[in-house]
Amino acid sequence: MARGLPKQKPIAGVKQVIVVASGKGGVGKSTTSGTALCLCSKSVGLLDADVYGPSIPKLMNLKGNPELSDNNLMVPLTNYGIPCMSMGFLVEDVAPIVWRGLMVMSAIEKLLRQVDWGSLDYLVVDMPPGTGDVQLSITQNIPIAGAVIVSTPQDIALLDARRGAEMFKKVHVPVLGLVQNMSVFQCPNCNHQTHIFGSDGARQLADTLGVNLLGDVPLHLNIRETSDRGRPVVVSSPDSPEAEAYRKLATAVVQRLEEVNT
Repeated sequence: MARGLPKQKPIAGVKQVIVVASGKGGVGKSTTSGTALCLCSKSVGLLDADVYGPSIPKLMNLKGNPELSDNNLMVPLTNYGIPCMSMGFLVEDVAPIVWRGLMVMSAIEKLLRQVDWGSLDYLVVDMPPGTGDVQLSITQNIPIAGAVIVSTPQDIALLDARRGAEMFKKVHVPVLGLVQNMSVFQCPNCNHQTHIFGSDGARQLADTLGVNLLGDVPLHLNIRETSDRGRPVVVSSPDSPEAEAYRKLATAVVQRLEEVNT
């Protein structure tokens, strides 16, 4: 007898799961996942599902091994008020993760089911790039309130972003919208704006797919430097235009969630 799809089971204590995805690496997906910091009026957790290339420990300035709770679940590490879990907490910093698919699936199952999140309004899941086994496993095993697709404006990134959006539609996960990252560079000396990666490609793709453009995030040195230091721009430079872009993005995500759920 053929086996059916696994039955979706909610994560204990988590009201809604939001996945942040991209078709390819390097487009700013993990940095965008840090938008969770802008949802401080809600209880929010951050799960790094990128087993091969975990970025959240660096981005959130977290190190160490999770402790175990009384019921033998891993306790997330917390910084800036956001509980976080990542495979990066379970392996050495520079150790390569050379695993076959079954081991990766086992790790994902552990991250999904063996973490004590407490009570959360939102769990933001930073997905690995692409449309492979991890994405399918997560979408089949837990109910997902919506997906946020991150892309830069250039054509090669948009092709993969479209594949990602179509995948979520195929597995019946609402696509909340697209984020256009690295949308424009403004010279710090003369304020001239240059669209290094192209202009409005993600906006055009959003129109084609019939989804929202949730926001534009500029290409700015401050975002890169603060992320590398483990102090995201919304924490280290809360009054900057870059931080405001992330706050607007977070507001748009919550608004779309409310629309999807009504």
